[in-house]
Amino acid sequence: MRVALKRRLWLVLGIAVALAVLLLILNWRRPAPRVAVVPITRENLSTSISSNGKVEPIAPYSMRAEMDTYVTHVYATEGQAVHRGQLLVELDDAAERAALDQARAQLASEEDALRSAQSGGRADARAKYSGDVAAADARRDALRQQNAALVKLVAQQAATPAELADNRAALAAAEADAQQAEKALDEFRRQVALDSQQDELLVEHARDDVRDLTEKVDSARAVAPIDGTLYSLPVHAGDFVHAGDLLAEMADLHQVRVRAFIDEPELGSLEENQIVEITWDALPDRVWTGHTEMVPKEVVPHGTRSVGETLCSVENENLELIPNITVDVHILLRERPNVLVVPRGAVAIDGKRRYVYVVEDNRLHQTEIHVGIATPVSYEVLSGVDAGDQVALPGEVQLKDKMKIRPVTPE
Repeated sequence: MRVALKRRLWLVLGIAVALAVLLLILNWRRPAPRVAVVPITRENLSTSISSNGKVEPIAPYSMRAEMDTYVTHVYATEGQAVHRGQLLVELDDAAERAALDQARAQLASEEDALRSAQSGGRADARAKYSGDVAAADARRDALRQQNAALVKLVAQQAATPAELADNRAALAAAEADAQQAEKALDEFRRQVALDSQQDELLVEHARDDVRDLTEKVDSARAVAPIDGTLYSLPVHAGDFVHAGDLLAEMADLHQVRVRAFIDEPELGSLEENQIVEITWDALPDRVWTGHTEMVPKEVVPHGTRSVGETLCSVENENLELIPNITVDVHILLRERPNVLVVPRGAVAIDGKRRYVYVVEDNRLHQTEIHVGIATPVSYEVLSGVDAGDQVALPGEVQLKDKMKIRPVTPE
C-alpha cells in the first residue's frame, strides 16, 4: 500500500517537473515584443506662446465735436488714405460765429475801458476833479495873502477888526473847500485804480470767451492732423452730434501695436524684444512680424481667462492690419539651433529624474538624461545620449530595463 502511494507521489512530481520544463521552453521560445524606436537627432528647437490679440494704432488721432450741432458735409470715406490738412468733416457753426462776433465786440469795449483806466481815468472827469482842486487852492491862497495884509492894516488901524474877521471866516471856508476838492480827487484816483483791476479781469474773461469760441468755430472743420489712414468715420451729412461725439479717427498704420492676451501660467516666460508673428484669418497666407514691447505688470480678467496684456509692435507696411481686428499671436520665447532632440513621449519621469530607454542589441537600457527647453512634442537633450542613439517609445508593452525587444520603426 505504501509502495503504491510513493509511486503515485513520484508520478505527480514527475508530471509537475515536466510541465515546468515545458513552460520554460515555451516561454523561452516566445517571440520578443515589438517596440517602436526612434533615433536621437539634431534639430533647430524653439519654444513659443500662442494666443490671440487685438490690433491698435500706436498714435491715434481722434476728432470730436466741440458743440451741439448738425453735420453739414462729409468729404472722406472710412478706410481712405488722407493727407495732413485735408478737410474731412464740416459742421454747422452759424450760432458760434454769431456768438464769436458778439464776444469780439465785447472784448473791444472792455479793452477801451481798460486803456482809459490805465491812463488815469476818463479825461473829462480827470480834468474836472483836477480843475476843482486848482480853483479851490487858488481861492485859498488869495484869502491867505489877503489875511496877512489885513493883519498888518489892523495893527496900523488902517482896517477894521470886522474886516479881518470876515476874511478869516472866508479863509476857513476856502481851506475846507480845498481839502474837500483834494479828497474828491484822491477818491477819483482810487476808483480809477480799482476800475483798472476790474477791467483787467473783464478783458481776460472776454479774451477767454473769444478764444473758446474761436476754437469751436475752427473745430467745425475737422482736418487731418497727419498723413495716415482714416479708419473710423461714424458720422454722415445731416447727423446731429453732441459736444464730445466722435467725428473721425485716424493714424499712421505703417506700424501698429497688438495687445496680446497671454494666459497667466505663461507670463513668466515673457521678455522684452521677443520675436512676434501675427496671423489673421481674413488673410490666412500672410504673416506679420514684430517684437514684444512691454511685459505685463498685472493680471486682468478677459472673458473666462486671467491674462496679462502684452503690447507688441508690429510692422504693417502694406496697411493690411486695421485697428480693432482680432488676430492670432505667436511669441517666440527661446530658440536653440542644432541641438539633440528626443520626443517627449520617449521621456519617462521619476520625481526630478528624467530617463529614456536606449536600445542596444535589441535590449532596453534605462538611461538618465538632462533636458533643456521643451516644446509640446520634443525635449532638448543636454546630456545622457548621443546623436544616432535609438530610444524606445511607449506602447502596449510596459518598458523595463534589460528587456528584450524587437525594434520597429513607427509609421
